[in-house]
Amino acid sequence: MARQYDYDIGIIGGGAAGLTTASGAARLGAKTLLIEKEKNLGGDCLHFGCVPSKTLISAAHAYHAIANAPAYGLPAVDVPPVDFARIRDRIAGVIATIQEHDSVERFCGLGAKVEFGSPEFIDEYSISLNQNTVSAKKWLIATGSSPGLPPVPGLDQVPHITNRELFSLDRLPASMAIIGGGPIAMEMGQAFSRLGTNVTIIEQGDQILGKEDRDMADELLELLKSPNMNIYLGASVVSTRDLGDKKEVLIQNAEGKEIPVHAETILVAAGREPNIGSLCLENAGVDFTPRGVPVDNRMRTSQKHIFAAGDVTGSYLFTHAAGYEGSIVIANAIFRLPRKADYTLLPWCTYTDPELASIGMNEKNAAEAGITYSVWSEAFRDNDRSLAMGNANGRIKMLLDAKEHVIGVQILGPNAGELINEWVAVQSGKVKLSTLASAVHPYPTLGEINKRVAGAYLSPKIFSDRIKKGLKFFFSLKGRAC
Repeated sequence: MARQYDYDIGIIGGGAAGLTTASGAARLGAKTLLIEKEKNLGGDCLHFGCVPSKTLISAAHAYHAIANAPAYGLPAVDVPPVDFARIRDRIAGVIATIQEHDSVERFCGLGAKVEFGSPEFIDEYSISLNQNTVSAKKWLIATGSSPGLPPVPGLDQVPHITNRELFSLDRLPASMAIIGGGPIAMEMGQAFSRLGTNVTIIEQGDQILGKEDRDMADELLELLKSPNMNIYLGASVVSTRDLGDKKEVLIQNAEGKEIPVHAETILVAAGREPNIGSLCLENAGVDFTPRGVPVDNRMRTSQKHIFAAGDVTGSYLFTHAAGYEGSIVIANAIFRLPRKADYTLLPWCTYTDPELASIGMNEKNAAEAGITYSVWSEAFRDNDRSLAMGNANGRIKMLLDAKEHVIGVQILGPNAGELINEWVAVQSGKVKLSTLASAVHPYPTLGEINKRVAGAYLSPKIFSDRIKKGLKFFFSLKGRAC
């Protein structure tokens, strides 16, 4: 007799991957259970990540613009100090507005049952939840990740914060030491420094944003430097101490010199860890590592009826990647179509000012893959809208392979995260560069830089000596006038 299950699919985790899968599965008619450990749906992105950080960045950007009014031809303004409690309240308000979309009522309306608690696998089909046993024919593990704690002597004994506490601070710290040089560290470092905090960033690597090309990262680094934002590269944390009203982070800089950094607040932004410790995955026969739950390109774990998606896999730690992976799970678990995940055209963005956005391969990836490539670039100082906005920094970089196909684009400049969307459409739709170059873009816009870099590649071909000789021969053109 065939085994009977309580649900067609059970989903553990109410973040981007879990919500995408629950919504799709329920609307397709699958009896769906969605389980969340926290008190609200939405995951880390909504409550402690993407949404609050971008809200804070917006506040910092506005404050910075007011303080620099003369740069826009406006009168100087005596800007009062920031009341961080008001920014905190605005962040909470934005989260609450978005939370309505991720409510229990909405998912119940779609047909998915929502339960809150900490599930544990009993076997490969069943879990224990709130002292009850629940079974499902398919399972999705989408429990996300949490901030990792680097192995720094004394750090576990010294008060510190992560992104989970950062957005609910009662007041603006006078000083902050940030351990890490990735996107969270750079975004929050710049935002808090603009609001008035003296920020010190400590990065062990020899560049910020280690996954990016060095030239783009180094250019951004120069633009981020300010009187109250100090950045140490190639620096390791030797120890930390609690000095009462301040904390000490003892670092060894790139030259081997030990330097004490004193700050009111320590922000740890040095990696993530998968949320799998309480799931008892061994009871379900699901393989896992300290990095996360390995999956194949159909998002299946070592148990083919158990899927994993989002940060918990340890691969692509982006909210939009988690949502995409959720759609892959729906195809395989509900439609039973062997759809495979393909990250070739996955875009990402670091929301500093200026932003740094990418899609496809950068030079670092291409070199590692042994791909022969050429680079084409256009600067924002040649973009009229950028100059009107007061920006003459940054550039776009386009990579072509040996067959002159676009394999990647990086944009360092204003609104780069929006500008990269045109390349999402171009590359996903296999649009030719000639089509992009001939397309009419409104003037003046930042988006013209996309058209210009395509034109830069085509210009030598169109205006070559061979073409000119041909036109002169057939149409009797007379040549240069000066």
